[in-house]
Amino acid sequence: MLQELSDWFWQERLWFPKGLGWADLEDRDGRVYAKGKDLWVVLPIALAFLILRQVFERTVALPLASLLGVKEKVRLRVSPNPTLESFYCKTSKNPTQSWVKSLCKQTDFSETQVQRWFRRRRNQDRPSVLKKFKEASWRFTFYLLAFIAGLAALIDKPWLYDTKEMWEGFPVLTLLPSQYWYYMIELGFYVALLFSVATDVKRKIVHHLAAIMLLSFSWCVNYVRTGTVTLLLHDSSDYFLESAKMFNYAGWRRTCNCLFIIFAVVFIVTRLVIYPFKILICTWVYPVTIYEPFFGYYFFNGLMFVLQLLHIFWAALIMRMAFRFLTNNETIDDERSDKEETDESEEEDGKTEAKENGHAAYNNNHRKSE
Repeated sequence: MLQELSDWFWQERLWFPKGLGWADLEDRDGRVYAKGKDLWVVLPIALAFLILRQVFERTVALPLASLLGVKEKVRLRVSPNPTLESFYCKTSKNPTQSWVKSLCKQTDFSETQVQRWFRRRRNQDRPSVLKKFKEASWRFTFYLLAFIAGLAALIDKPWLYDTKEMWEGFPVLTLLPSQYWYYMIELGFYVALLFSVATDVKRKIVHHLAAIMLLSFSWCVNYVRTGTVTLLLHDSSDYFLESAKMFNYAGWRRTCNCLFIIFAVVFIVTRLVIYPFKILICTWVYPVTIYEPFFGYYFFNGLMFVLQLLHIFWAALIMRMAFRFLTNNETIDDERSDKEETDESEEEDGKTEAKENGHAAYNNNHRKSE
């Protein structure tokens, strides 16, 4: 049944212009073409990235964090309480006021103590500043090296300057070794991020899934030229964002804000100007001047337009943060990050807690004397 479903999904009439098919992508005369089975190599590459990341964080990220002055904030730990812990794990991490009152009766805590317990318990689950810094430095290193490698692989290719060249002779486009490794390494990196999503800083995985799907599909039907240019555009801005995060975690606010503004400019130019008006126009308009539209043409462009919608959504967030910074001289924070909750004052918090504990002890002694 799975084989029949696969045969139906990969019908030549769906993914190729009329008169062309999978036979045209068979290796011959020393010419090599992209094949779906090549994607299996992505799994060992992703595993290698997971191992390399652990080595990098211990040998590079940690010393760098110390050099930049990344400081860990000492978090107050909650006192063990089975009732509150059970509610936190099974019901809600943010109890409503009615639930708080109910928990007060079950634990003999005041409302302030219950709320404080949940606030500190949530903070315990949040990633530390050092963890965020190590993740940002790993991404920064990859994106920077990937951009340099991609630029070296494409700098002499005609389709980098004339996007119509991406479709000349499609789909019979010879695969170059530089294209092969650029694709496999990028795809392996995104698969590794997907594997580590449970332990990484909390983020949405839509971007990872969209990237993996788009890269895998474009590889299978030999849209490799378009894919490499799109990858280069994305890598050109991502390392600026990760470097801004690194300096933000280190407390270098001015450096962080300057890098963020550079990132915002590069992001807008590459993803709201070059991508839609050079790449999308070429993938949507030019191919129909060569071939009749087919299902693969609509499917591929549908994915490309979804990616553009994500660009617009992210750009709105970025521009809002940049505008707030430029007009009010505020610091730049990632609005998607899970911010740590703080008490109004640790000193005041300690005094309040001591006072409440004193009242509780007095009431217990008073009840016993009665």
